Amino acid sequence: MAFVLPIPSPARTDAEPLLATIGNTPLVRLDKIAREFPGVEILAKAEFFNPGGSVKDRAALNMILDGERSGRLNPNRVILDATSGNTGIAYAMIAAVRGYKVKLCLPANASIERRRILRAYGAEMVFSDAAEGSDGSIRLCRQIYMADPDLYFYPDQYNNPANWKAHYEHTGSEILRQTGGRLTHFVTAMGTSGTFTGVTRRLRREAPHVKCISVQPSSGFHGLEGLKHMPTAIVPGIYDEELADGNLWIETEDAYRMVRRLGREEGLLVGISSGCNVHAALTIARRAAERGESATIVTVLCDSAEKYLSEHFWEEE
Repeated sequence: MAFVLPIPSPARTDAEPLLATIGNTPLVRLDKIAREFPGVEILAKAEFFNPGGSVKDRAALNMILDGERSGRLNPNRVILDATSGNTGIAYAMIAAVRGYKVKLCLPANASIERRRILRAYGAEMVFSDAAEGSDGSIRLCRQIYMADPDLYFYPDQYNNPANWKAHYEHTGSEILRQTGGRLTHFVTAMGTSGTFTGVTRRLRREAPHVKCISVQPSSGFHGLEGLKHMPTAIVPGIYDEELADGNLWIETEDAYRMVRRLGREEGLLVGISSGCNVHAALTIARRAAERGESATIVTVLCDSAEKYLSEHFWEEE
């Protein structure tokens, strides 16, 4: 594993010092994971460097700032949204800094680590049926909001353009600067689809030769927390099915296996979606090597492993 040093991006002057550290995360070169494919490098955006610990800090901050600018968010309103965990943690962290209350709808099977982190930030939690996954949380959140819309600011991360615009303005431009013109592929899995949508739209504008590959779980019944199987899920309003050059369908077990590999081979303890992303990047690397092509593939390490340590897959070989 080697770091590709970050290049400073313009400071966000409208954020407090802690929030100004969101973004400008380093790229990590996964030398051992990619060693069997000479001429191919896999780089991963280390989003666990954000102060809330995940890529969702970017979108959450942008949605909150957008709400303030529009007047929809003020000190008398509670921030309300559905989340599988990371966006909720980002909301709670930012709200603690800026002085808001937060109420979050999560699936009832949300990990104990997520619950404890949210409680530490002072967030209120309500739980939806675990069997309904993130879609159940979305439905519950809409019910709560419609019962008293004047009480809440509902950013609605699945349908809010400020979500993907955070990645268009920052994540995508960071990747372009950090790869210095070498980038050939961008690949990442989708939950809200904000990261993929924003980065891909930036690349379409500035580097249209780059292949942008989306990633989804292979079925509607999967263990890739936070990710959506679009054919069977409530499709986010910000999702654009025509953006991707292709899509990879990933098995839960392959993502788990890659999470363990990243810890044992690269010294990176990351979450399940990160394992999914790196497995997808390795698939692209293998295809490029089979064609005798060189490639620079960028993916996303969405968060660290701290929210998943109670999962049983760590005990497997």
